[in-house]
Amino acid sequence: MPDVDINLLAVLVAALVSIILGFVWYGPLFGKTWMQLSGFTAKDMEKAKKKGMTKTYILMIIGTLVSSYVLAHFVDYLQATDFNGALQAGFWLWLGFIAPVQLGIVLWEGKPWTLYFINVAYYLVNLILMATILAVWV
Repeated sequence: MPDVDINLLAVLVAALVSIILGFVWYGPLFGKTWMQLSGFTAKDMEKAKKKGMTKTYILMIIGTLVSSYVLAHFVDYLQATDFNGALQAGFWLWLGFIAPVQLGIVLWEGKPWTLYFINVAYYLVNLILMATILAVWV
């Protein structure tokens, strides 16, 4: 196995950018549409907020840090050191792992294609942003 040079600060920053993108993507950009297509009502969201979201956010942050750290390995393995390399890494990982796996929400859960496109577009943008940070960080 090749030696891997991981910049932990870049991993943290990439994770933070991912979290911010998620808040924007599933908030002001597509939040209402995503809620409707996912079958959530405003009442459901209020109930979740009252119940407490701390555990949910902590788990999401941990998951995002793990994703960023693993993505850093791929970026290093591919020797991506510029935007073009990061773009390719993010795109191919998205095409091979995210886009096909997310098909289940349409094929098995019966959700609309629009929801699929909102979700997979988020992951494409997210992977490219994170890969770019991890690739160009010196």
